[in-house]
Amino acid sequence: MLTQSVYETICYVLFVMGGLTLVSLLFVTAPYGRYERRKWGPELDERLVWMVMEAVSPIMFLVVFLPAVFSAEAEPTIVQLGLAAMFVGHYTYRAFIYPMRIRGAGKKPVATGAMAVVFNGLNGSVNGWGVAYGAHLTASWLTSPLFLIGAAVFFFGVWLNLNSDHILRNLRGPGETGYKIPVGGGFRFVTSPNYLGEIIEWTGFAIAACTLGAASFAFFTAANIGPRAFQHHRWYREKFPDYPKDRKALVPFLF
Repeated sequence: MLTQSVYETICYVLFVMGGLTLVSLLFVTAPYGRYERRKWGPELDERLVWMVMEAVSPIMFLVVFLPAVFSAEAEPTIVQLGLAAMFVGHYTYRAFIYPMRIRGAGKKPVATGAMAVVFNGLNGSVNGWGVAYGAHLTASWLTSPLFLIGAAVFFFGVWLNLNSDHILRNLRGPGETGYKIPVGGGFRFVTSPNYLGEIIEWTGFAIAACTLGAASFAFFTAANIGPRAFQHHRWYREKFPDYPKDRKALVPFLF
């Protein structure tokens, strides 16, 4: 069972993990997908690995959140339920809908899935705790500027993420293989709008929740997938001589 001190410790561990991940990815290309040059141990069906590793996060969130809010004398507030729905909704999609939409799914290293299970277990737990025990998350927080701005940012990130995934899924026609240059939507401005959407999404969640757990998750997300956007950008520029020169890697008009 989590306590306040354990909760804070795990959050700080996630901050450290994010910093170490950021530094390592500046020098080493993560061995996944198009960058995988050799097998990294046993592999399983990609869809199965996705489902298992992503399902851990909402399960652990609910395992911590539900007993805490329903064992208290007061009922959970609409803000707590709303934040829980945002977190669990995202990961329900990632665990049970997104994998089924992967076209041409192959194999994924078990080691990659195992590391994600550990992170998602910690992340789901601290975010469930943070939302359940956030003393500021009363009904009045629903109309606070931070919640309203954060929720708007979160749902914009959700839209950008889903729209970008849709474009990528439909990039190749039936029977086609190989890589193409994505066009339309956020791809008009950056190479990885799906990653940008994810970063925006959890930044919005952190603003809306104002908890240490949400902040640590937002930081880790940016540190983990931000460098990948720049790896993708370099890869596309090297592979496609006609790649749009004004398209940035991650942030429109900047970099």
